[in-house]
Amino acid sequence: MISGILPFSTSILILGAGPAGLAAALAAARQAELVTIIDENPAPGGQIWRGGPARWKDRRAHTLWRQLAACSNVRIVYGVRIVAAPGNHEFLLETSDGPQKISWEKLIICSGARELLLPFPGWTLPGVTGAGGLQALIKAGMPVEAKRVVIAGSGPLLLAVADTVRRAGGEVISIVEHRTTMELMKFFLALLKAHRGKLWQALQLFWHLKYFHYRHDARVIKAHGEQRVRSVSLVHKGKTLELPCDFLACGFGLTPNLEIASLLACEIRNGHIAVNEKQASSQPDIWAAGEACGIGGVDKALAEGRIAGLGASGQLIDGRDSTKREQAQEFADLLNTCFAPDSDLRKLCRPDTLVCRCEDVSAVQLAAHSDWRSAKLMTRAGMGACQGRICGAACQFLFEWQAPGLRQPVFPTKTSTLAAIGLANGFATHENNNDNH
Repeated sequence: MISGILPFSTSILILGAGPAGLAAALAAARQAELVTIIDENPAPGGQIWRGGPARWKDRRAHTLWRQLAACSNVRIVYGVRIVAAPGNHEFLLETSDGPQKISWEKLIICSGARELLLPFPGWTLPGVTGAGGLQALIKAGMPVEAKRVVIAGSGPLLLAVADTVRRAGGEVISIVEHRTTMELMKFFLALLKAHRGKLWQALQLFWHLKYFHYRHDARVIKAHGEQRVRSVSLVHKGKTLELPCDFLACGFGLTPNLEIASLLACEIRNGHIAVNEKQASSQPDIWAAGEACGIGGVDKALAEGRIAGLGASGQLIDGRDSTKREQAQEFADLLNTCFAPDSDLRKLCRPDTLVCRCEDVSAVQLAAHSDWRSAKLMTRAGMGACQGRICGAACQFLFEWQAPGLRQPVFPTKTSTLAAIGLANGFATHENNNDNH
């Protein structure tokens, strides 16, 4: 495996160096002439195995990495972001060395997911993050020793984040779980019945967190502070409490990253990339795996990544791989059933709560419109730095609007990147002619 050298063309291009991307690369390397992985992060692992080999605790990650290291036909390049698709089987990339094009014969999209951030009073204060966001910051080296942390939302991720805070020396003031005790009991009974390995993992986490205050049937209603968060109000079983904190991490779930799949006109179904039994998308020569195909965790990502790598490189798919994928999908379905955001969370957002934090657009301003396009035209929602990735998903949940559309460039980029290949005028014309944006 070679790092840091970006080829101008490759047999198989893999987008994302998380578990799905690494598994796909290893499977494809046995047959493909050249496999290239690109990732915008500075180290492999994605969000699940964040921080690179020195920080990994999952043995599967180290095993994959060792096996990939022995593959001379695998290249992995960091700090690379896709800006556009100027031609068939071609991407314009922004890299630390400037703009570059890369062409590919086969493509595997392992673009992962991002957090669903739901607005509530005070959510824009410094120190208020997503649950996964806080975990990522800690893994990247942000100090939280002796800092007071409240972790709120729903799902097993809250426990994993609390354990990360504990290991880093932070003080977990409370874990605030939205689901009721009865709903959590049903989830654990389902684990006992069909996913005992996952149950054991959960019990181990609970043991490590046994001294922390774990509140069921509770939800955050407001973060307090001026220059940064200082306390949080929550409702627990009908009573309002206020807890002091230095950080508030909220986990309301994840949403797949679909920008590249949408750019390439892959079918999107039920909020994720639609694939067949070989992980092939609706477009020829394009496969997909991992969270972009539906939120499900590392087991699902590994199974789907391997199948996608085999499929893209023309190899036969073993029945055991399909079985592993099915088992992982069953667990993913259970998580979605038990912890998907419910309509009650819409009540957290008050009329004066900012929904688009980039452009300072409140919920009441948005509520005056019937759809995303109208709201964007009249309020500038979604026209800030995040390009609607945060507020667009929030509006989809709050108002049941269709998700924001996509235009090129996919991400905010330097004008020099576009000018270097003569695309700046073309994109400007596209923008002016596209009445959807």
